[in-house]
Amino acid sequence: TALHFTASKNNLDIARTLLDSKPPASVRVKDKRGVYPIHRAAAVGSVPMVELFIKHRSPLNASDDAGQTPLHHAVAEGHGDTAVALLKAGAETDKKDGDGHTALELAPDAQVKKYIVQSAEREGIEL
Repeated sequence: TALHFTASKNNLDIARTLLDSKPPASVRVKDKRGVYPIHRAAAVGSVPMVELFIKHRSPLNASDDAGQTPLHHAVAEGHGDTAVALLKAGAETDKKDGDGHTALELAPDAQVKKYIVQSAEREGIEL
């Protein structure tokens, strides 16, 4: 959808326009890979877009066809700030993808994982 494309290009202004249009674009529509717009926003590391989609009732813990949630996408791409925003919104940390991995197990390096763990601790989020 246009919202998927906008999310993957990290264009927050267009996303807002699409969500405010009549009728509004839906954050609850999957693409052919079972991906919601929030998955794409998480993969590109856009905290503002992830927060916008959550505000518009995007399915926060929905899995795509590979079993990955938006949190999996954010962590796998090394976007610690986006992962923390998802955790603050209530993302589930124990969900496993199709290969049996939790999101934290997909961190590209120890530094990203450490950042997420320490940020979650500061926010009082249990991992």
